[in-house]
Amino acid sequence: MKIAPSLLACDFSKMGEEIQKIDKAGADMVHLDVMDGHFVPNLTIGPAIIKAVRPYTKLPFDVHLMIDYPLDYIDAFADAGADIITFHIESMSEPNMTIQKIHDRGLKAGLVIKPGTPAEMVYPYLDKLYMVLVMTVEPGFGGQEFMEDMMPKVTAIKSECKKRGLDVLVEVDGGISEKTISAAAKAGVDISVSGTGVFKAPDTAAAIKTLKNS
Repeated sequence: MKIAPSLLACDFSKMGEEIQKIDKAGADMVHLDVMDGHFVPNLTIGPAIIKAVRPYTKLPFDVHLMIDYPLDYIDAFADAGADIITFHIESMSEPNMTIQKIHDRGLKAGLVIKPGTPAEMVYPYLDKLYMVLVMTVEPGFGGQEFMEDMMPKVTAIKSECKKRGLDVLVEVDGGISEKTISAAAKAGVDISVSGTGVFKAPDTAAAIKTLKNS
């Protein structure tokens, strides 16, 4: 199980230091939530912030685009230092073109599905993906409760990949804590995003270690 702390829960006044803290604490990647105020009812960060914090770590930047038109912004986020770009199947951009654009920039591509979207929606694209992100909360705000009823989607996607001989990672995001991560692990999750569970913990290193052990 890889742990990707979400900067959505960090202290935005010292993002660079917060990234260094999770790097030293054993995080596997950094999860950056990009929201446009249209696709989800929240506004967060853009390419300029990602570019500013990129020098603080060598960990992969897992950039989750919760925006209406991801295709239009692939170059901007690639230039800012993204390693993985995930975007929503429910967005307005054509998935194949968006995946191709991500690959053209030499980055790994991922598709995201909201809680109300069936797992089967990503099946036509699995052979082109590095990961699928299954949202375990409604995207938009941190600190929400984990939706364990999303785990059958994880199992279904892993099963479909195995059937087709594909090595696609499955990530979950939302409400991940030491109490919920074991359900994710049992379902076959490879990467867990945790914001509040890491950044609001008294000891960051202990929190990440506990998540991995749980």
